Amino acid sequence: MLTRVPLHAAIAVATTVLASSLATVAHADDASPWQRDGHSAVRLLAGSRSGAVLLGGIAFQIQPGWKTYWRMPGDSGVPPRFDFSKSDNVEAVTVMWPAPQKFDDGAGGHSIGYHDQIVLPLRIVAKAADKPVTLRAEINYAVCEKLCVPVAAEVELGFNNVASTEDANLRAALDTVPKPANIGDPNPLTIRDVKLDGPKNVVVDVVAPESSKVDLFVEGPTPEWSLPIPDKVEHSPPGVKRFSFELDGLPPGAKPDGAALKFTLVGPEKSYEFNTNLE
Repeated sequence: MLTRVPLHAAIAVATTVLASSLATVAHADDASPWQRDGHSAVRLLAGSRSGAVLLGGIAFQIQPGWKTYWRMPGDSGVPPRFDFSKSDNVEAVTVMWPAPQKFDDGAGGHSIGYHDQIVLPLRIVAKAADKPVTLRAEINYAVCEKLCVPVAAEVELGFNNVASTEDANLRAALDTVPKPANIGDPNPLTIRDVKLDGPKNVVVDVVAPESSKVDLFVEGPTPEWSLPIPDKVEHSPPGVKRFSFELDGLPPGAKPDGAALKFTLVGPEKSYEFNTNLE
């Protein structure tokens, strides 16, 4: 039996199918294809397009048992490097770093980084808010198990959609970025004091919930500073978790007096960044 469908109904069905198909194609543009190597994969994510400041992300998938590195890799490792200079209509890109973890590096020290899956949020400033934006990234990073494997990837993605399907993922990644704080802030997790103890030893007193595990990382004023990871002092004063580190790894000619240090304090639920001048 032949069923006749009215022309207006057929057009409506076809229009719905076409719109659905176009929506699928558009939302597929919210993420670039994965660029894969033997132990990891990387791609770009695009947030909603509105105004001259855009939110994007670099997503990594890391093979189980492997890791990649934070901006300061610790006692061993290679920090990721990003080049966005070939992008279209992009004035500046700021990489934001979720709170990292500390790992045994297998050589008696520790490295700092991420495992499994991680998204590094990007703050992207367009040159012209009313023109198309295409982000192109050359990404060089390392993934390590017992040995490190260098990876180079080139990825690109246009920011086209008013409502991106990646917005929730990007907001979740932003929530894991340590929040700015000041020394002595009255938070449950905070740095109370930073001071020199002798010519080279720095002591940092941390306030944290008694049973919580916290990690502390320190960076110098430039990437050429390679300061050690602060160690937790075994017998800390009552009410604080004390950390200390030696002023080693300074570039030639650098003086520690008055140096601008950045501390990242990582707790089980919240993390903070503190900037202070060493006195």
